[in-house]
Amino acid sequence: PNSAPSGGEAGAGPVGVGPVGVGPVGVGPVGVGASSPEPANTRSSEQVMFAVVATAGTTNAGAIDELDAIADVCQTHGLWLHVDAAYGGAALVAPTARPLFSGIERADSFVVDPHKWLFAPYDCAALLYRDPANAAAAHAQHAGYLDVLHDDGDWNPSDYAFHLTRRARGLPFWYSLVTHGTEAYADAVEASLSLARRAAELISAHRELELLAEPQLSVVLFRRRGWDKPRYEAWSDQLLADQIAFCVPTTWRGETVLRFCFIHPRTTTDDVRAILATLG
Repeated sequence: PNSAPSGGEAGAGPVGVGPVGVGPVGVGPVGVGASSPEPANTRSSEQVMFAVVATAGTTNAGAIDELDAIADVCQTHGLWLHVDAAYGGAALVAPTARPLFSGIERADSFVVDPHKWLFAPYDCAALLYRDPANAAAAHAQHAGYLDVLHDDGDWNPSDYAFHLTRRARGLPFWYSLVTHGTEAYADAVEASLSLARRAAELISAHRELELLAEPQLSVVLFRRRGWDKPRYEAWSDQLLADQIAFCVPTTWRGETVLRFCFIHPRTTTDDVRAILATLG
């Protein structure tokens, strides 16, 4: 689906496998009731499904899959369940959003990017495993000059992803957590969730605009009636040139539309009103 994160398909390439889609669903959660994977139908001598990638907050639409229902399918068929929460996983800290993630605790692995909505420096990502030993068996690299790293049994982050060398990306995030505390993070994420709901109300009340879906997280999709792709792009360029906002169009079900994504807790309703005022 065009609302799903791109990383799932890109990640399949290096290990020589291809994705089996469950069909485009546009915006909205995916579960067994909406578009159910049927692993048994893909099994042959040439094709075997071994994992399912569910999404906990699509980057394009902020939609959360029905994780419990998908976990049921994976449990029935013995499939690895990975949850892509790169953007949306930050909302786990927000009490109002936590129920939307029911079932994520059943995942075999999930990823969240603190650089997206947890205010960490760029390229900070966290990959968590239910059983890290499985990850180490798949990813640990062995060579004469590396074996000394494994002989003592110490935990080594290089064993849990396919890239061997990396810097300590998590330290700035850890420092921030220690300095500000988790409650500050919860308050900041709640502020963005609240603003998204308020923006949806303002869009619904605007005579020239149409809300495309009620926001689950901090992404709001909407259209300006009568506009095409060049008009959206011209508007976006002018908005940036006027230093009002950086708001670029996206694609939803083959149509060019507008997308708000709120992650800064100091963005205000008045900021949203100023943007909407430029839309006629």
